[in-house]
Amino acid sequence: MLESQLPLLIVMLALGTVAKVITVGSGGEPGSLSRLGPAVLMPGRLQAPALLVCAAGELVLATGLSLTTHPLFRWGTVAFFALSTYVLTELRRRRPDAGCGCFGEVSSAPVGLRSVGRTVALTGMAALSVWSPAPGWEAVLAPSWLTAAGLALLVALSPEVEELIDRVRYRAPCEQRRGPAESVTLARLRSSGTWRAHAGELASTEPYDSWRELCWRFFAFRNHDADDVVFAVYLSGRRPAVRMAVVSAADSGSLPEYTPVSA
Repeated sequence: MLESQLPLLIVMLALGTVAKVITVGSGGEPGSLSRLGPAVLMPGRLQAPALLVCAAGELVLATGLSLTTHPLFRWGTVAFFALSTYVLTELRRRRPDAGCGCFGEVSSAPVGLRSVGRTVALTGMAALSVWSPAPGWEAVLAPSWLTAAGLALLVALSPEVEELIDRVRYRAPCEQRRGPAESVTLARLRSSGTWRAHAGELASTEPYDSWRELCWRFFAFRNHDADDVVFAVYLSGRRPAVRMAVVSAADSGSLPEYTPVSA
C-alpha cells in the first residue's frame, strides 16, 4: 500500500530529467529558456545550468527511490516536490506568461492550477511513500490499483498531454501553428474568470486593437479612466490561460511591449 506511488514518482522524476536535458541540448528558439521555470528565475547565462542542475537532482532522487529505502531519498523527494509547488506558485504570481519547465520545452504553457495541483499531488504521493518497506524496483514489478488511480490523477493534472496531442496532430510547437480564429479567441476571453473580474471597468466590451505574439493573442480595450487594458489569451489548450495588464493613460506613446500581470 505505502509503496503504491513509488513507480509514478520514479517515472515522473526520470521523465523530467530526460526532457530537461533534451531541451538544453537542442537549444530551441532564442530566449526559449527564459520562458521555462526554474530558468525563468535565473540570469541568462545561468538558465541552462539551472535546468541541468534540476535534472541532475531528479536523476539522483529517481535512482535512490528505485534502488534503496534510505530516508534521505524518500524525504528528499518530498522536499523536492514541495519546493516545486512553491516555485510554481511564485512563477504564477511573478511571471504568469512562463511555463513550469517540468518536462522541458513541452511544459511551455503558462503555469496554471493544474500544474500546481500536480506538484501538490506528487508531494502527497512522496509523503505516503516515506515509510514504504520496499524499494522502488519491487513496487514497479507489482503495481496496484492505487498506482493506476495515481496515474489517472496525474494525467488529468498534466497540461503537457494536450500539448503532445497537438504536436502529434500539427507537428509544430504552439508558436508555429495556425491559431484559432480571432472571434474564437475573443469568445474564450469573454468566458474566462479574468474577463468577468474586469469587464465592468471597460468603457467598451469591443477591443479597439488585436494582435498575436508567439502563442498569445492580445486584445486592447480602454477603461473609464482612458487607460489601456490589455488581455492576453494563450492559444493552446481547451481552457487557455488569460492574463491582464493595465497601461496608464499617463504613459507617453503607444502601447508598450506587453508585460503580463496576474489577474
